[in-house]
Amino acid sequence: MQLSDVPKLKHTNSNNFFLLCGPCAIESEDMALRIAEKVLNITNTLEIPYIFKGSFKKANRSRIDSFTGIGDEKALKILQKVSRTFDIPTVTDIHEISDAEMAAEYVDVLQIPAFLVRQTDLVVAAAKTGKVVNLKKGQFMSPEAMKHAVQKVKDSGSDKAWITDRGTMFGYQDMIVDFRGIPTMREYAPVVLDVTHSLQQPNQSAGVTGGRPDMIETIARAGIVNNVDGLFIETHFDPANAKSDGANMLHLDNLENLLTNLVAIRKTVNSLQ
Repeated sequence: MQLSDVPKLKHTNSNNFFLLCGPCAIESEDMALRIAEKVLNITNTLEIPYIFKGSFKKANRSRIDSFTGIGDEKALKILQKVSRTFDIPTVTDIHEISDAEMAAEYVDVLQIPAFLVRQTDLVVAAAKTGKVVNLKKGQFMSPEAMKHAVQKVKDSGSDKAWITDRGTMFGYQDMIVDFRGIPTMREYAPVVLDVTHSLQQPNQSAGVTGGRPDMIETIARAGIVNNVDGLFIETHFDPANAKSDGANMLHLDNLENLLTNLVAIRKTVNSLQ
């Protein structure tokens, strides 16, 4: 997998980490364009390769009354508009085999959710679209086990895959990032650290996942120090009122300072190699 496999990706020669960033779910066209424009301005200044992230559908909700989306085609068309408006690549997660071909018509990277990464048919369907496949490590899986998920993509005729670590279950209601897994998984494919999801606090009695956004910079810094290839950060201009995952998203106003610090750390790390 090479960054050049991602269409429209800029700043690929900057020796920076690449960034998947955007809202948890597509709530409206206005919010998607607003977030994408702000993140793009920051990443252009810092020369960070940027992929806009947004879920067209949220299938893995805790409660049946939780927000799942504004309509599949409507959300996918918004992702396509973001890409065309700002000339940037986009990524969205898929949940069913039929989603792969449908979403591939609109986005550049297909993401396999952590809960579903062992679903062979889903991984194969994503790989066969020819799109880059982002394999999120299951919260229940070892780093070593992810080589089999990557191999499924390769056996389907594609080498366009990377792995995203989103933390491992720690007890019933917490997540922890084992940074020892990063060099292990980098032997199989480029590795992304999902900063915000790794700070989730799942299985809350209210049926709404909690989080620790105050720890975002701590985890992100550690990821850069440990040579992750990319970062995954969900952001919103009003996390408290976001329709999904607001408890662990980064406020959009805090993104520039965070990325500025991380780029500085990356430069230091690069100088040590």
